[in-house]
Amino acid sequence: MDNTLPDAEALFADLKAQLASSIAFDAKLVGVFSGGAWLADRLKAELDGDHQVGYIDVSFYRDDLATNGLKSNVRSTHIPFSVEGAHIVIVDDVLFTGRSIRAAVNTLFDYGRPASVQLAVLVDRGGRELPIAADYVGVPLIVATDLMLALSKNDDGKFALTTEPWAAR
Repeated sequence: MDNTLPDAEALFADLKAQLASSIAFDAKLVGVFSGGAWLADRLKAELDGDHQVGYIDVSFYRDDLATNGLKSNVRSTHIPFSVEGAHIVIVDDVLFTGRSIRAAVNTLFDYGRPASVQLAVLVDRGGRELPIAADYVGVPLIVATDLMLALSKNDDGKFALTTEPWAAR
Protein backbone atom coordinates (compact mmCIF):
# COMPACT_ATOMS: atom_id res chain seq x y z
CA MET A 1 0.00 0.00 0.00
CA ASP A 2 1.20 3.50 -0.85
CA ASN A 3 1.98 5.28 2.44
CA THR A 4 1.32 8.72 0.89
CA LEU A 5 -2.33 7.90 0.32
CA PRO A 6 -4.96 8.52 2.98
CA ASP A 7 -6.46 5.63 4.92
CA ALA A 8 -9.48 4.42 2.94
CA GLU A 9 -11.26 3.25 6.09
CA ALA A 10 -11.01 6.75 7.61
CA LEU A 11 -12.30 8.24 4.35
CA PHE A 12 -15.21 5.80 4.37
CA ALA A 13 -16.07 6.84 7.95
CA ASP A 14 -16.06 10.52 6.90
CA LEU A 15 -18.21 9.81 3.85
CA LYS A 16 -20.65 7.75 5.92
CA ALA A 17 -20.96 10.56 8.48
CA GLN A 18 -21.75 13.09 5.75
CA LEU A 19 -24.43 10.85 4.27
CA ALA A 20 -25.91 9.91 7.65
CA SER A 21 -26.67 13.53 8.43
CA SER A 22 -27.97 14.51 4.99
CA ILE A 23 -29.65 11.88 2.83
CA ALA A 24 -33.30 10.94 2.89
CA PHE A 25 -34.28 8.02 5.14
CA ASP A 26 -35.39 6.06 2.07
CA ALA A 27 -32.72 7.26 -0.39
CA LYS A 28 -31.68 4.56 -2.83
CA LEU A 29 -27.95 3.86 -3.17
CA VAL A 30 -26.66 3.02 -6.64
CA GLY A 31 -23.06 1.83 -6.72
CA VAL A 32 -20.93 2.10 -9.84
CA PHE A 33 -19.07 -1.19 -10.40
CA SER A 34 -16.82 -2.15 -8.79
CA GLY A 35 -15.53 0.19 -6.09
CA GLY A 36 -18.77 2.15 -5.89
CA ALA A 37 -20.73 -1.09 -5.53
CA TRP A 38 -18.56 -2.14 -2.59
CA LEU A 39 -19.05 1.25 -0.95
CA ALA A 40 -22.82 1.22 -1.53
CA ASP A 41 -23.16 -2.25 0.03
CA ARG A 42 -21.25 -1.21 3.11
CA LEU A 43 -23.12 2.10 3.41
CA LYS A 44 -26.43 0.22 3.33
CA ALA A 45 -25.21 -2.04 6.13
CA GLU A 46 -23.94 0.81 8.29
CA LEU A 47 -26.38 3.68 7.70
CA ASP A 48 -29.68 4.02 9.50
CA GLY A 49 -32.65 4.07 7.18
CA ASP A 50 -34.40 2.04 4.57
CA HIS A 51 -31.77 2.25 1.85
CA GLN A 52 -32.09 -0.16 -1.05
CA VAL A 53 -29.03 -0.78 -3.22
CA GLY A 54 -28.64 -1.14 -6.95
CA TYR A 55 -25.61 -1.44 -9.18
CA ILE A 56 -24.63 0.20 -12.46
CA ASP A 57 -22.06 -0.91 -15.01
CA VAL A 58 -21.33 2.09 -17.23
CA SER A 59 -19.30 0.16 -19.84
CA PHE A 60 -21.83 0.49 -22.66
CA TYR A 61 -22.65 4.13 -21.85
CA ARG A 62 -19.12 5.54 -21.89
CA ASP A 63 -18.41 8.11 -24.59
CA ASP A 64 -14.95 6.58 -25.17
CA LEU A 65 -16.24 3.07 -25.96
CA ALA A 66 -15.44 3.41 -29.68
CA THR A 67 -11.86 4.50 -29.03
CA ASN A 68 -10.94 2.49 -25.92
CA GLY A 69 -13.03 -0.62 -26.50
CA LEU A 70 -14.91 -2.68 -23.96
CA LYS A 71 -13.17 -3.82 -20.81
CA SER A 72 -13.19 -7.50 -19.94
CA ASN A 73 -14.93 -7.04 -16.58
CA VAL A 74 -18.40 -6.00 -17.83
CA ARG A 75 -21.17 -6.71 -15.32
CA SER A 76 -24.93 -6.46 -15.47
CA THR A 77 -26.64 -3.33 -14.23
CA HIS A 78 -29.10 -4.37 -11.52
CA ILE A 79 -31.57 -1.88 -10.07
CA PRO A 80 -34.12 -3.85 -8.02
CA PHE A 81 -36.34 -0.87 -7.14
CA SER A 82 -38.32 1.77 -8.98
CA VAL A 83 -36.20 4.74 -9.95
CA GLU A 84 -39.29 6.78 -10.82
CA GLY A 85 -39.68 9.55 -8.21
CA ALA A 86 -36.95 8.13 -5.96
CA HIS A 87 -34.15 10.00 -4.23
CA ILE A 88 -30.98 8.41 -5.61
CA VAL A 89 -27.40 8.64 -4.39
CA ILE A 90 -24.90 7.42 -6.98
CA VAL A 91 -21.87 6.02 -5.14
CA ASP A 92 -18.44 5.72 -6.74
CA ASP A 93 -14.92 5.26 -5.45
CA VAL A 94 -13.01 7.90 -7.43
CA LEU A 95 -14.26 10.97 -9.30
CA PHE A 96 -11.78 12.09 -11.96
CA THR A 97 -12.89 13.24 -15.43
CA GLY A 98 -16.61 12.91 -14.74
CA ARG A 99 -17.19 10.62 -17.73
CA SER A 100 -18.12 7.53 -15.66
CA ILE A 101 -20.63 9.55 -13.64
CA ARG A 102 -22.16 11.01 -16.81
CA ALA A 103 -22.52 7.46 -18.07
CA ALA A 104 -24.05 6.36 -14.74
CA VAL A 105 -26.66 9.13 -14.91
CA ASN A 106 -27.51 8.15 -18.49
CA THR A 107 -27.89 4.52 -17.41
CA LEU A 108 -30.03 5.50 -14.41
CA PHE A 109 -32.46 7.50 -16.57
CA ASP A 110 -33.07 4.41 -18.71
CA TYR A 111 -34.80 3.04 -15.59
CA GLY A 112 -37.00 6.07 -14.89
CA ARG A 113 -36.99 9.69 -13.79
CA PRO A 114 -35.82 10.08 -10.19
CA ALA A 115 -36.95 12.92 -7.93
CA SER A 116 -33.28 13.75 -7.26
CA VAL A 117 -29.81 12.43 -7.94
CA GLN A 118 -26.82 13.09 -5.71
CA LEU A 119 -23.25 11.86 -5.94
CA ALA A 120 -21.07 10.43 -3.17
CA VAL A 121 -17.41 9.58 -3.82
CA LEU A 122 -14.62 8.37 -1.61
CA VAL A 123 -12.00 10.47 -3.46
CA ASP A 124 -12.31 13.49 -5.74
CA ARG A 125 -9.02 13.73 -7.61
CA GLY A 126 -9.96 16.75 -9.73
CA GLY A 127 -9.14 16.82 -13.44
CA ARG A 128 -12.74 17.17 -14.55
CA GLU A 129 -13.52 17.12 -18.27
CA LEU A 130 -17.26 17.51 -17.67
CA PRO A 131 -19.18 19.77 -15.25
CA ILE A 132 -19.73 17.04 -12.64
CA ALA A 133 -19.37 17.66 -8.90
CA ALA A 134 -19.88 15.36 -5.92
CA ASP A 135 -22.31 16.26 -3.13
CA TYR A 136 -20.42 14.09 -0.62
CA VAL A 137 -16.63 13.56 -0.72
CA GLY A 138 -14.37 11.55 1.57
CA VAL A 139 -11.34 13.62 0.49
CA PRO A 140 -10.13 15.77 -2.41
CA LEU A 141 -6.76 14.40 -3.49
CA ILE A 142 -4.22 15.37 -6.13
CA VAL A 143 -2.86 12.33 -7.99
CA ALA A 144 -0.48 12.42 -10.96
CA THR A 145 -2.42 12.15 -14.22
CA ASP A 146 -0.40 9.12 -15.35
CA LEU A 147 -1.52 7.16 -12.27
CA MET A 148 -4.81 5.47 -11.58
CA LEU A 149 -6.18 5.55 -8.06
CA ALA A 150 -7.65 2.14 -7.21
CA LEU A 151 -9.85 1.03 -4.33
CA SER A 152 -9.46 -2.53 -3.13
CA LYS A 153 -11.40 -4.56 -0.58
CA ASN A 154 -9.86 -7.36 1.46
CA ASP A 155 -11.59 -10.54 2.65
CA ASP A 156 -12.73 -8.77 5.84
CA GLY A 157 -14.41 -6.02 3.78
CA LYS A 158 -11.82 -3.38 4.68
CA PHE A 159 -10.91 -0.81 2.03
CA ALA A 160 -7.48 0.34 0.86
CA LEU A 161 -6.29 2.82 -1.77
CA THR A 162 -3.35 2.24 -4.09
CA THR A 163 -1.98 3.83 -7.22
CA GLU A 164 -0.93 2.07 -10.38
CA PRO A 165 0.09 3.19 -13.86
CA TRP A 166 -2.82 3.65 -16.29
CA ALA A 167 -1.25 1.12 -18.65
CA ALA A 168 -1.63 -1.64 -16.02
CA ARG A 169 -5.42 -1.69 -16.52
